Amino acid sequence: MTTPSQLIALLNALTLGDLDAIRARLAEAESVLEGLGHDEVASIVGEARTALSGGDLKTYKKRVATAIAKLGHLR
Repeated sequence: MTTPSQLIALLNALTLGDLDAIRARLAEAESVLEGLGHDEVASIVGEARTALSGGDLKTYKKRVATAIAKLGHLR
């Protein structure tokens, strides 16, 4: 089982790198969050993935930060 702390670490590790790898990690986090019943945070991660795909780095960064903050409250 994946814990909120593990998801925070996964999302914090998203920096510059292969865009496909970053999108895959975001999709993984979104799927795990949905599986854990955290649909609101999963939706935020999905928004981050969409923003990244569209080249909107400002929104991408904000959504990842928001997801991390919300996960912090789940620990």
